Amino acid sequence: MRYLRVLGRFWGSAIAAEMEYRSNFFLATLSAIGLLIGSLFGLSLLYQGGYRPGGWRLEEALLVLGAFTVLQGLAGTLFQPNLNRIVLQVQQGTLDFVLLKPLDSQFWLSTRMFSPWGLPDLLLGLGVWLYAGARLGFGPLEHLAGLTFLGVAGFILYALWFILGTTSIWFVKVGNTTEVLRSLLEAGRYPIQAFPAMYRLFFSFVVPVAFLTTVPAEVALGRASPNTLLLALGLALGLFAFSRFFWRLALRSYTSASS
Repeated sequence: MRYLRVLGRFWGSAIAAEMEYRSNFFLATLSAIGLLIGSLFGLSLLYQGGYRPGGWRLEEALLVLGAFTVLQGLAGTLFQPNLNRIVLQVQQGTLDFVLLKPLDSQFWLSTRMFSPWGLPDLLLGLGVWLYAGARLGFGPLEHLAGLTFLGVAGFILYALWFILGTTSIWFVKVGNTTEVLRSLLEAGRYPIQAFPAMYRLFFSFVVPVAFLTTVPAEVALGRASPNTLLLALGLALGLFAFSRFFWRLALRSYTSASS
């Protein structure tokens, strides 16, 4: 309960500060709509002439695009404003103050900021998901199952982002690395089966893009095997546990600004 109260204070103060520039929300909404229209246009081009990439119908592929847009909004709301600051705090020495606080440092670094500018992407992605589900005849159980594993995908994405942010303790400047990750995650706009076999292996076992967007859609469609579900859950728990271990390992090498 103490951490929930702290989280409420964090987000309340962050939103109050961001609302000083309310026009930014309007611009962020326009940007999100424009990007989504571009994504929908690109997806529609793949389905010209009756072609089905990877055997997926257009409505099914819209589930994947919706999942991708939701995660993009989640990243813009929480991950980018928080985890990108780890690099700055290491460079400026302000990480010292975080480590001295009577809170878990990973919790503080992961939740301190809340940016409402990512909410348009999150809401638009949810809208695309619900629209595709309505076209496919989904009931509450299908939506619940798919969105539950979309939450699991959020944990996977968070762990990947935090692990990369942690490397800044050794390498300081890792901004380019996070940009590479964001570029690779762009593949999540499309079903993983639409890619050649080598790309499917890469996006499943090297950079787990498939577990971020395709697997939640497959769960909602009833196509995911029990092994896939267990693998997704194990991957989320394993990466989260590794992010905790990796952070504590990195702190052993951290030299504060005053030392």
